[in-house]
Amino acid sequence: MKALDELTFDNRFARLGDAFSTHVLPEPLDEPRLVVASKAAMALLDLDPAVAETSVFAELFGGHKLWAEAEPRAMVYSGHQFGGYTPQLGDGRGLLLGEVYNEAGKHWDLHLKGAGMTPYSRMGDGRAVLRSSIREFLASEALHALGIPTSRALCVIGSSTPVWREKQERGAMVLRLAHSHIRFGHFEYFYYTKKPEQQAELAEHVLNLHYPECREQPEPYLAMFREIVERNAEMIAKWQAYGFCHGVMNTDNMSILGITFDFGPFAFLDDFDAHFICNHSDHEGRYSFSNQVPIGQWNLSALAQALTPFISVDALKEALGLYLPLYQAHYLDLMRRRLGLTTAEDADQQLVERLLKLMQNSGVDYTLFLRHLGDEPAALAVARLRDDFVDLAGFDAWAEQYKARVARDGDYTQEQRRERMHAVNPLYILRNYLAQNAIAAAESGDYSEVRRLHEVLTRPFEEQAGMEQYAQRPPDWGKHLEISCSS
Repeated sequence: MKALDELTFDNRFARLGDAFSTHVLPEPLDEPRLVVASKAAMALLDLDPAVAETSVFAELFGGHKLWAEAEPRAMVYSGHQFGGYTPQLGDGRGLLLGEVYNEAGKHWDLHLKGAGMTPYSRMGDGRAVLRSSIREFLASEALHALGIPTSRALCVIGSSTPVWREKQERGAMVLRLAHSHIRFGHFEYFYYTKKPEQQAELAEHVLNLHYPECREQPEPYLAMFREIVERNAEMIAKWQAYGFCHGVMNTDNMSILGITFDFGPFAFLDDFDAHFICNHSDHEGRYSFSNQVPIGQWNLSALAQALTPFISVDALKEALGLYLPLYQAHYLDLMRRRLGLTTAEDADQQLVERLLKLMQNSGVDYTLFLRHLGDEPAALAVARLRDDFVDLAGFDAWAEQYKARVARDGDYTQEQRRERMHAVNPLYILRNYLAQNAIAAAESGDYSEVRRLHEVLTRPFEEQAGMEQYAQRPPDWGKHLEISCSS
């Protein structure tokens, strides 16, 4: 285990130079204090968990101190926001402090969000508030625990710094980790500003550091794009299977690595609703739950356009054509597993679609239904869950099909079925009302609920003694919380 001063820096992105980022120092928070830290994320850097409780930890990630080897940079990029192109965006409230590598040789970006104004802040103050920082921290670690590719979160540092949003709040910083913070929007920026040399340098950087295996292919850039398509198809399949809504799928919020990234007004589904919109600023529903699949393809098409200097249009189109079939295969595989099925049949997609339609029309809790479906043998489980549905005849018809499908699936005990289903069906998810309860306590100075909720969410599939309150359906007020991009 390492101390904070033993981190080994290798600032590869900073070495690309001033065309790609600007040197900026973080603006310190007043009276920085630890809100919550992730031991699992700290382990990625080989850090001793005990250092989180030291004053220097809060000072480093609250902007007061900096490693001599760090080289904080604000990255420049552009992107399509709600379908419209914005020529220049960039890290308006975040800084890439530097890249460190652990004892296993893995590189991790240290990216401090809420670090103050940069040349890309536009009209913003460069700050993040405690509310949004807690939400990002909890979501990052919860998604990882569910097996969904995501950036990670090391810690949240709170403060007494006043920040104005809809009301006065307190400033905070969240330190997030990823192997890279390069986005689709990076490639768009150099493509649309007609800077082919920098665009080629960026492409080489990504290819060499993050997709080196593609070097062995006859067309390395095409192989890299195919891999990006495949990773995004799998990631979005997992979003859909677990009911996760990103909220702002702009191209500047899409990672070149195919990980969940820059989510602000996110939400997990409570009652199943294919048309759910988690961002109350999304008036047209562009980023609704069901629209995430086509928007993923739209965003990949925007990236493909930016890669036309390196890859033929026909080859890009062919690679894009892989997206939907790959998505469908990953999604159906996940849903089969969530239904306790170990084999594949052609009618399985219809079985899933019928169930989701019934859930939609009856306001059935998405997570708890699938969890409880594995508690008992199929016949007993569907009988117990039947009362959740309005269309009883419709559910009965589905239940008969499901029981027959389970009977055909294989010869295994109920204990085996239960263990297998509970391994993929979480009991605990980050519901908005749970996050809000933790935030309300933290805003009054009590961080215990944030820490407790974080611990519960690190083991979402495991029933935890004394934590029954985290596995309940939300109260009515908890289903109608409005979440916006403001942070």
